[in-house]
Amino acid sequence: MTVSFTCGRPMGNRMPGLEKNMREFIVENLTNTEALSVTVILMNNVIALIVAFFIMFTYKISYAGPAYSRKFNISIGSITIITAMIMSIISNNIALSLGMVGALSIIRFRTAVKDVRDATYIFWAIAAGIGCGVSQYALIVIGSAFLLLFLIITRKGFTSCNKLLVVQGKPECLHKTEAAVDTFFAGKVHVSMRNVTENSFELVYSIGEGILYIAAKENQMDISEKLIKIDGVKRVNIVDQKDELSQ
Repeated sequence: MTVSFTCGRPMGNRMPGLEKNMREFIVENLTNTEALSVTVILMNNVIALIVAFFIMFTYKISYAGPAYSRKFNISIGSITIITAMIMSIISNNIALSLGMVGALSIIRFRTAVKDVRDATYIFWAIAAGIGCGVSQYALIVIGSAFLLLFLIITRKGFTSCNKLLVVQGKPECLHKTEAAVDTFFAGKVHVSMRNVTENSFELVYSIGEGILYIAAKENQMDISEKLIKIDGVKRVNIVDQKDELSQ
């Protein structure tokens, strides 16, 4: 007895066509060297230039550090334009984009960022350049406007209001000074740093501006007036505590 089986069309007959289509797709994308028109290139660079000045202006008005750097601000604007140029070059060529990734991967920047907020502007400049390079103007304009609003609000509303109380004197009056501070603020503050040597000591307290004001009103005198009267206390300083002091 002979048993016969009828099967569908073998997979082998369909695979060559699929492989051919995939091969054609890859070759077409890797060899696509269609250049952008002059109008598109000009538009990308003009928008990148405008956004670069916008980012530079935002950095200048929102910067709250001790020393504003004009050179760094110019570098941020340059990053935007350079990134837009790179994206315009590689946007239509996968092979060129892969080569660009390999070329840029060997670059190492060893300059430390002094302010962590500077990294925000660097990423903003890169993102803006990428958007301008692929002609996503609306996304860049809207995103930049919201980011500007966010930076201004956080700069005005989240600024540190703490004060640093620094007391220096002779070691003989260390405990008396600590007790005086504890009594003045009713135990609400604690020493942040204590430095004691054979001939001197230094105490540093981090005090909220509200606590300092209320304690001065209750004691009817400033903390510096009370501490400077203690025998052995040489210097009492009250300074604003900014974020930059802790970096």
